[in-house]
Amino acid sequence: YLLCASGDFVKMYSVGTEETLRVMGGHADLVTGIQLNPHNHMQLYSSSLDGSIKLWDFMDGIPIKTFTVGFRLLALYTVASSEDSVFVVIPKSGERDTFQLVSVKLTKAAGQDLEAKELSVVLDGVDVSPKCIAFGREGAYVASVKDVHLQVYFFRQKLLNRFSISATKTKSGNNRFTCIACHPKEDCIATGHADGKIRLWRNFCHKKEYTFSTLHWHHDTVMDLAFSVEGTSLLSGGVESVLVLWHNESDCQKDFLPRLGSAIEYISMSSDGTLCCTLHTDNRISIINSNLRFSKSIQGLIKSTAVKTGLVVDPRTKALVLNGEPGHLQFYCLQSDQQLFSLDIVQRQYIHQAGLNQADLVKVAFSAQGKWLATVEEREEVTDPELQLKLWFYDEETQSFKLNTRINTPHEDHITDMCFRDIDELEDDSLILVTAGRDCVFKVWVMVEDTDPEAQQSVSWSCDFVGSYHNYQATNCCFSEDGSLLAVSFEETVTVWDSVTWDLKCTFCHPPGKIRNICFGRLTCSKYLIGATDYGFLCCWNLLSCALEWSAHLNILVLQPDPLSEYIAAVSWLSKESSLFVFKPNEPRPIYIQRNLCKEKIQLAAFVPRDEPEMIGTEKHLWLRRSQLFFLTDMQELMTLSAKSLEERLTPSSKQLAVEESLPVTPFSLLLGKHRRQQSQEDIDLGKLVVRNKPEQDSPAVKELLHTPAHVLPSASFLCPIFINSLLISKENKSAEEVADEVEMESEKTEDDSDEEREVTEMEQEDTSPVELLGEMTCKLSKSQEKELRKIRKMDYSWISAF
Repeated sequence: YLLCASGDFVKMYSVGTEETLRVMGGHADLVTGIQLNPHNHMQLYSSSLDGSIKLWDFMDGIPIKTFTVGFRLLALYTVASSEDSVFVVIPKSGERDTFQLVSVKLTKAAGQDLEAKELSVVLDGVDVSPKCIAFGREGAYVASVKDVHLQVYFFRQKLLNRFSISATKTKSGNNRFTCIACHPKEDCIATGHADGKIRLWRNFCHKKEYTFSTLHWHHDTVMDLAFSVEGTSLLSGGVESVLVLWHNESDCQKDFLPRLGSAIEYISMSSDGTLCCTLHTDNRISIINSNLRFSKSIQGLIKSTAVKTGLVVDPRTKALVLNGEPGHLQFYCLQSDQQLFSLDIVQRQYIHQAGLNQADLVKVAFSAQGKWLATVEEREEVTDPELQLKLWFYDEETQSFKLNTRINTPHEDHITDMCFRDIDELEDDSLILVTAGRDCVFKVWVMVEDTDPEAQQSVSWSCDFVGSYHNYQATNCCFSEDGSLLAVSFEETVTVWDSVTWDLKCTFCHPPGKIRNICFGRLTCSKYLIGATDYGFLCCWNLLSCALEWSAHLNILVLQPDPLSEYIAAVSWLSKESSLFVFKPNEPRPIYIQRNLCKEKIQLAAFVPRDEPEMIGTEKHLWLRRSQLFFLTDMQELMTLSAKSLEERLTPSSKQLAVEESLPVTPFSLLLGKHRRQQSQEDIDLGKLVVRNKPEQDSPAVKELLHTPAHVLPSASFLCPIFINSLLISKENKSAEEVADEVEMESEKTEDDSDEEREVTEMEQEDTSPVELLGEMTCKLSKSQEKELRKIRKMDYSWISAF
């Protein structure tokens, strides 16, 4: 297994399958360190900025203990020789940007939530980075680097030695320390430096007689170092995206694993020495064999320099699609938190050098079923931008997108928006793509047959119509739900066009301010058009009356409609905080408001359809039933809203106990639930009054079986009679047969008896609405039906037991 700190969580991956096996949550802030318990390798310590240390059973994903330290914890270390203590980096009280390494004694008292207030300072003036502290052989000493200073503290002798190197030299450049690692078997310290050099320190128990040797291959900063388990080799990584393996601490004996994709930030070795893993700046983990053979890759969401494409949802995979590596589209799976694949759009080598104007991906749009993909790439030029519009077709055989049409200079200036017409794309004639540009026009692109006999495909795309409005810049475009209307915003005016004849139908204007976003309503609200201006107005126009329905004074940055419902999400930015408003266009009052959603500015949002509608308990969260809303901030943090608690979100559905009928988890329980519904329907059809006991999960015997840990349960022979008795119907309630007999004798009883029976019925069906109760009371059997039922009841069915 591979354990990894990820945001507020700790994730466990399978090394063999790259699958996310477990997500452990409970910290209230960023997880800053994880370490295996040196005395029990099935347990894990984690530290967080929330000031707590948690001890986990990572195989079951449950927290065993939580120790509250009370300080922000910036790094975590464990040593086998310290049985009841761990080491953490905390801010030094009273001093800004000064940190210290302290030992925290973890109490062994009973209980799950404990306080760990017994701290002892080990080193002062340490670096905040966890890569700048390392513990030596058998925990005998600890070494720390910061700037150009190295300090080593020996625990047994209580001796502190400090060493310094000159900040700069004429030939070697910047000598600043960047990382440190200690030899596991010998008294040797390896340090990495900003000039690409690695120094190996020995004899550092003496202040003046110390020695060091130098290894040099990296041309820039050494980002991290790690010794092998036996210490026979040293691994180093940096911005070159190359893992270097140094043998026997020799500058002449080294091996390389190049082209790892991006700069190496962290290196970690497995406890048995067979694997190492590298963490990269593009949010990827590479798993590498000890012989420097690449094995596996776990790719998370890539943080690109700027997300120009917006957040787009792939209709086929429900993956989030946005900028990835330079010139690439990343398809990111939200369920597994891993990249599905990366699509090279620009198809040119990217040069990692500042100041170069290189082609980049700026716009993306999918057709309704994900069959077609449109992309726009541009090279940023001051006077004449270089633009390309590409149409990609999804090939079912290769399970990937293939380039169909490349259009050079589709517009004379930057393309501001584009969209497909979302109707049935089985007929290629109905598929339309619209692009809007700063060259004051929008263009309609349609599919035509390719007449070139040498062409590899039968269809290609060409321009069918060009529209404009008073020489204003076209800024946004979108189609109505049925595809009959196209809305295009031209600066401060919204124009509505017929998508068949391309006639201008009407215009809407709400000065002052340019139109920032537009979208049509859906389903029952399809007659409305919503727009947001950069002067802080949200407007709703009625397409039937061609009038303004309502407006609100809100600085809306993001306007996102749910594709499966009438709801529209709007995100505002005011007083350095983002707020969320969810509304239906036919109602000016929002149905959900979340003030101060986050302190960062939310730039993009997307509704991702759920595979199955979610059970929502509260009415204010009903808008989350069909789709889930995701946000991307200006810090490139991906966030979402959920109506579930943290525990419910992190517990896999297979692990949740299906105690209630309303929670079908396994195929068997699904089948059982279906059988029960059918049985209930048959009971109603026969006009029987079914008397059911209280739900079985309320029984103490059932609770004891389901909620008591297995290792403390009494024997099955003891529990069985209790469980069987709990299933029996008590004498106080009437059985189904007794009530049925009362129905059978109803015609022979007096009116008083009938009234008494109705009272019993009302008591047993107190949740039934008056209309339903009236319907059941009027449903009576005829005389012949009652006789037939009497015969069936008296018939002997005991012969079935033989089967």
